[in-house]
Amino acid sequence: MRYEIRSENDADAICLRAAQYVRMSTDYQKYSTENQIAAIATYAAEHNLEIVRTYKDEGRSGLRIDRRQGIKDLLGDVVLGRVDFDRILVFDISRWGRFQDADEAAHYEFICTQAGIKVHYCAEQFENDGSFVSSIMKCLKRIDAGGYSRDLSNKVFAGQCRLVKLGFRQGGSPGFGLRRQLIDENGNYKGPLTRGQRKHLQSDRVLLQPGPEHELALVREVFRQCVLEQRTDTQIARELNQEGLKNRLGHPWTSQSIRYLLSNENYIGTNIYNRKTCRLRTTIRNNSPSAWIRTTGAFPPIVEPDLFWRAQQVKKQRRVYLSNREMLARLSALLRETGRLSAGIIDDAEDLPHHTTYITRFGSLGKAYKLIEYSPKCKFHPVDGGVVLNANIARFVNEVIAKIEGSGGTASFDKASRMLTINGALTISVYVARCLRTEGGWLRWTVSRRINLHGDWIVALRMEADRQNAVDYLLLLVAGFPKQRAEFSYHHQARLDSCRFETVEGLVAALWQKPRIIFARGRPPKKSNPRELA
Repeated sequence: MRYEIRSENDADAICLRAAQYVRMSTDYQKYSTENQIAAIATYAAEHNLEIVRTYKDEGRSGLRIDRRQGIKDLLGDVVLGRVDFDRILVFDISRWGRFQDADEAAHYEFICTQAGIKVHYCAEQFENDGSFVSSIMKCLKRIDAGGYSRDLSNKVFAGQCRLVKLGFRQGGSPGFGLRRQLIDENGNYKGPLTRGQRKHLQSDRVLLQPGPEHELALVREVFRQCVLEQRTDTQIARELNQEGLKNRLGHPWTSQSIRYLLSNENYIGTNIYNRKTCRLRTTIRNNSPSAWIRTTGAFPPIVEPDLFWRAQQVKKQRRVYLSNREMLARLSALLRETGRLSAGIIDDAEDLPHHTTYITRFGSLGKAYKLIEYSPKCKFHPVDGGVVLNANIARFVNEVIAKIEGSGGTASFDKASRMLTINGALTISVYVARCLRTEGGWLRWTVSRRINLHGDWIVALRMEADRQNAVDYLLLLVAGFPKQRAEFSYHHQARLDSCRFETVEGLVAALWQKPRIIFARGRPPKKSNPRELA
């Protein structure tokens, strides 16, 4: 139940219920969750608010929302109506997030206010009351929060480049035959860093050093076979696996891992940094060689430079561009030779490109198989997007449009983007929750994220085990959708039931109850059998 107070200064006012959200990206004392909770508690006492729930993100960056389960739970509860509070208390705007687009922070606050829940920033010098001054200050604070991350990123990057030029290691695990050595600020050795370990003191530094002699001998042998014996990556990997030798991860060697080893300049003592970038949590991308930070003689070489560069020349000469027709012809010849195809079989073949090349060129291995008229007898068969999938989507969309138009509203559907637009305002992406049977024998439904994810909501048609018809419908919020996929199963029945609707009538009726009214020009549909969200 919600209560309204007559005045915040009224001593007899009834206490409002509030939830608090706290976030800490580092261990800095200023923004520790304990300090935030203490400050929020003081604010709540002064404003006659009772804190009934806490949402928390510890050790999480505020740049994006996908890894912040606390705020995703908060927004999910607000949108789905699973709240027993009227206010959300946050220490300051930077704890809400350091989004690079100030409109993103405003969007998440708007979701809350549309649901009738007000957001308070307890440590800010203004009240979030919707006034002109408050709106201007919030916008400036959001821009400043994002700018702080950009400035910090530039400073950190400049510091890392300086350390690379001094010969120190920056980055993740080293290549095969190399080890990371930790030293203190005075250059004293503190011990090796094993796989998965990180340094804890900012003043410590990391150096690369040669590993065990048997690993160094293997690295030199790989280069020798490439240059002197003219062996291919696949041949080298096959011979190493026959001898029972493993790579740095303890896995069998592949042509790709041999290719990486032969191109790694660390083996001639060269330190390279900034070949790829994903600063500010952006999508990882390759940098041009002109932007690389390269330091020669940073650590003892393992391979003679002359042998290394001869290997690069050999690899360059082997690089041959194949047309789509030639790639498919070689794939078809491999099929006739082996009787079946798989990613592993393709990678083991000497005259075929890596299986990822087929994926890049044709979109997927399945599409390449289809072009050579090969149907693999795999355990799982994808839904036929041209027949079954489109038929189910069309049936669902037509039923939704009929319900909305029957209620006096308008709706349209774009087949290319699979986007349903209602009353020119609400946008719904139509997905398919594919059904797979795991090795344990139980069913799992997967909703894979599209590259261009947009809209307000996602409706996923949950397919039957035979992949012919939709069982029911899942209603998911676009904001906070997982980075890769959302998975559902009967092992987590409560999570499945919280967003599941058995009928289109129940789904449309639930959308009517959301903060954003979709039937602005009509009347809400009749609730023949509405299913409330938990």
